[in-house]
Amino acid sequence: MRAVLDEGAADQVVVVDNGSDDDSVAVLRRDLPEATVLALGMNGGFAVGANAGIRHTDADLVVLLNNDAEPAPGFVAALRDHLATAPAAVAAVTGRIVLAGRWTRLPAGAAAAPDQRALRDHDGHLWVPSPDGEVRLNSTGVRVDRAGNGSDRDWFAPADRVADTAVFGFSGGAAAIRRAALDDVGLLDESLFMYYEDTELAWRLRRRGWRVEYAADAVVVHDHSASSGVRSDLFVFRNARNRLVVALWHAPWPTVLRAAVRTLARGLRGLAGSSTRREARLVLAALADVVGHLPAHLARRVRQQRVASVPRGAVEPGA
Repeated sequence: MRAVLDEGAADQVVVVDNGSDDDSVAVLRRDLPEATVLALGMNGGFAVGANAGIRHTDADLVVLLNNDAEPAPGFVAALRDHLATAPAAVAAVTGRIVLAGRWTRLPAGAAAAPDQRALRDHDGHLWVPSPDGEVRLNSTGVRVDRAGNGSDRDWFAPADRVADTAVFGFSGGAAAIRRAALDDVGLLDESLFMYYEDTELAWRLRRRGWRVEYAADAVVVHDHSASSGVRSDLFVFRNARNRLVVALWHAPWPTVLRAAVRTLARGLRGLAGSSTRREARLVLAALADVVGHLPAHLARRVRQQRVASVPRGAVEPGA
């Protein structure tokens, strides 16, 4: 993960190496002499890396960029200019994230080849890389549904899709955040390790009266899940666990209940299919982990309620 500012728009560039065990730090220091390279001794997860970069600077505006994302020219300037003219209540601006490469949708019922990368859109269609395919969107911000599921808005939509400026949350892989907002609600939650950190921070911001907006002209190209893989054990477990945890901390009780029921149902259904048993066991393990630490999660919910200035129902997802 790295906090990056475009050359000419930057006061400081900070690159965080999150516990690499190869020559990454030496390469970064050689190839980026103008940047500050922070080498962490171990991989503490996305939030640990991001927060290290944020703490290393006192800039009024912090820009986050993933290591698997490549910014288009003017990316940071577009985020900075958007916040410069936005109302003071806008805490963060999320960029236009385009999927790397070109993609073709498979016919209904067709399956990808065993060695072929495939991604599924919100409607359940499979897409595979193809030289003569289409450029598609990864994200125009984060949305949260009534079951607490956080997802990329406009996932696999055409690259020229026009999206609303207002959005529930920002993508931590390509966004700008005001320092004043972070000072108000705190940094990313490091206990989540990976996934839902940006959504959790968006909840805290919204419960304090802050807003998030989208800037279409702040563009990055993203190699989706290049670091963790979309079906790795880490992805499946952390995604299921953190969705429940974030709902418990912040969402209205009906959303928490729907999130728990959805997770249990997914796990039980998966056990019935031979090809999905591994994922099912991971999902059920995530549910067990949340239940096992339920008192701590409920205590966090109480603490969040005490510092919030906006009722839960006023930011209810899916409303």
